[in-house]
Amino acid sequence: MIDRRTFGTAVGLGTSAAAAVSLTGPQNAAAATRKAGAGSASASADPAAGTHTSFSRVKQVRAGLLNVGYAEAGPAHGPVVICLHGWPYDIHSYVDVAPLLAARGYRVIVPFLRGHGTTHFLSPRTFRNAQQSAVALDIIALMDALKIEKAVLAGFDWGSRTADIIAALWPERVKALVSVSGYLITDVEAQQTPLEPAAEHTWWYQYYFATERGRLAMEDKDHRPDLCRLVWDTVSPTWDFDDATFARTAAAFENPDYPAIVIHNYRWRLGLAEGEHRYDRYEKLLFARPTISVPTVALDAERDPFTAPGEGTSYRDRFTGPYAHRTLAGVGHNLPQEAPTAFARAVVDADRL
Repeated sequence: MIDRRTFGTAVGLGTSAAAAVSLTGPQNAAAATRKAGAGSASASADPAAGTHTSFSRVKQVRAGLLNVGYAEAGPAHGPVVICLHGWPYDIHSYVDVAPLLAARGYRVIVPFLRGHGTTHFLSPRTFRNAQQSAVALDIIALMDALKIEKAVLAGFDWGSRTADIIAALWPERVKALVSVSGYLITDVEAQQTPLEPAAEHTWWYQYYFATERGRLAMEDKDHRPDLCRLVWDTVSPTWDFDDATFARTAAAFENPDYPAIVIHNYRWRLGLAEGEHRYDRYEKLLFARPTISVPTVALDAERDPFTAPGEGTSYRDRFTGPYAHRTLAGVGHNLPQEAPTAFARAVVDADRL
């Protein structure tokens, strides 16, 4: 999930002509800002949502500390878009986005983050670390392994944070950025300050994971899917997903490293778990809240309880390059799966900024 501090402050789908959806968008930064800079766009009746149920296959590649599982769509030599999922989600958040972008000529890469799905550590001795810079470096390693020099990065939740970090620290690797919830780079020190009670209540799972009880629940194969589904229901109150949709994603939670990665991520954010010294230099830079200069489209989901008020004003100063902001009406936390057309359009528009 996103950072608690942030809370406080016509193309065809594959070969199906019946699922044609327009991705026509603004052609330049000025038009993008004018059309979507401060207003809301309704995406609650997205005709692309639910069109696809799976990717054709998942590939594997050794990258850094991991053997990374990833889905791929589109032409092999097209401009690259890397779509990054969050928690408790997986690559199926982009199952409808990827065909839309592939039909526009993009090569779409959708990796399982560490501890999810078919992404596994190469060594049993590697610390199961989920601090923010470690996850970001996984994606840099993946880009290197696939010989991708530069890509559009698009993400939500953990994926937004990861994309934001890469855009901030390695802007030469990022052509453009789509970041749901805006700027999500974590400041561990700021996380120590309590929020107002209503906001703290929204983060119940984060505090639950700080306890031994929460760790045991995440490790329990019976409790884990129920816990994750409760989060889906809570943070996407208008998304009418079925059992099969959840089950496809829940299979990714069976990775043996999943409990350790999830627990470490949330404990590390609260300053309750140590990271690794190898990442200290990156975290020092990130704790300074570096600005992001690459072209960016920031998306907020109206029905996401973590969406901060103010149409993105709380993080606007962190983006110094070409920029547009959009709030999607009637959409919850899993924005790319709930509103795939709007998300894909944001990718295309960011690439044109």
